[in-house]
Amino acid sequence: MFTGLIADFDFHLPEDLIAQRPTPQRDISRLFVLRRNNGETEHRQFRDLLRYLQRGDVLVLNDSRVIPARLRATNPKTGGVFEILLLEEKSRNDWWAMMRPAKRARVGSELELIDLHGERSGISATVIGTNEEGHRRLCFQRAASVPLADDFDISNALDELGEVPLPPYIKRDERNLSEEDRVRYQTVYAREQGSIAAPTAGLHFTEELLNEIRARGVHVCYVTLHVGLGTFAPVKAERVEEHVMHYERFHVSSDTAEKINDAKIEKRRVIAVGTTSVRVLESLAREHDGKIVAGSGRTNIFIYPPFRFRVVDALVTNFHLPRSTLLMLVSAFASPGDASGRERILAAYTEAVRQRYRFFSYGDAMLIV
Repeated sequence: MFTGLIADFDFHLPEDLIAQRPTPQRDISRLFVLRRNNGETEHRQFRDLLRYLQRGDVLVLNDSRVIPARLRATNPKTGGVFEILLLEEKSRNDWWAMMRPAKRARVGSELELIDLHGERSGISATVIGTNEEGHRRLCFQRAASVPLADDFDISNALDELGEVPLPPYIKRDERNLSEEDRVRYQTVYAREQGSIAAPTAGLHFTEELLNEIRARGVHVCYVTLHVGLGTFAPVKAERVEEHVMHYERFHVSSDTAEKINDAKIEKRRVIAVGTTSVRVLESLAREHDGKIVAGSGRTNIFIYPPFRFRVVDALVTNFHLPRSTLLMLVSAFASPGDASGRERILAAYTEAVRQRYRFFSYGDAMLIV
């Protein structure tokens, strides 16, 4: 029974089911199919997604690209070592970031970034502000002795300095992550730089599979939502309605808006790939009386049971962490209009554990249809 508590979205997950590596090929991961109308389940491989798609469907994917957002730095005066996770760019060389240890990153501290080989980079990060959540505002600059210092942009140096920001439940022994992580913790269709975590439901798609989907008469289109704290920040409140989501930036093209609006008028299905795509579409529908309007914006929409979905008819997603906002979203989608989706999702997760599905970012997929 749903009581409105965050604890209602807890479940037991054996640690050995948390996927530490991707599958050898993207589309051979498993696919757990859940039918919303009756709770029936099926067990497939991801390539079997084709059999659930129909001519005229619109498949919506998030094309945001993960940036190498995890940096290392030292304080030349004290020798202290810091880890930096970039969160959001305010302007060129001006970023909000999470830092560890945060207490030693005081306003005015001047740090030097360390490159992927452990060498001094000649790039500094000065702490110029903090906010209520303890995040630091950093100003990056290159040493004046370096040529073209006036044209410096930290965004262009991240490939040499930054690590793939894998989530903490994926364990790696060394700082220099494998090339496998750099390739596989990114969708094959990623284009727009800006995410600090992957929209993981899209990790299962290959170019070949997308071409097969198009050949079936399915319209494939893209939205952009840059994944940030709004997607992965832990919930600290006790009651669901007390949690406040962080804003995340999004963009929808006129072509995508037109395809989706036409589908809704003609009663064709809109299938979202990932909770981030859902949040973009349902945010716009809430603001524009069910229509998708092209343009850019920011959303902090928080979807939990019960919720009326106005655009999305089916959802491809991964398995999510206990007590997370993503688990609440899929619970709402599993039975829109009432709170029974929570029981349906938790029952499905129990079955997935029993069937030894792999969980979280590098894990298997679920289709809710």
